[in-house]
Amino acid sequence: MSAFVRFGSLAPKTKNFIVAGGLTTFVFGVYFYTMRAVGGTDELQVAIDKFEEQKDKKEIDTSRLSKS
Repeated sequence: MSAFVRFGSLAPKTKNFIVAGGLTTFVFGVYFYTMRAVGGTDELQVAIDKFEEQKDKKEIDTSRLSKS
């Protein structure tokens, strides 16, 4: 409770800076957490690459069969 009493005794401009700093820290924390979570593994790109590999192999096999 004493922390709130001390906060109340500060000047309004100082309170605004403290609140702004806390909000800015929170926003950047959420941003970096999200970017790390999203950019950590690119599962969609890996799946697309595998699909294209399989598609290319299938096309090569069908072209070999049609030439025989």
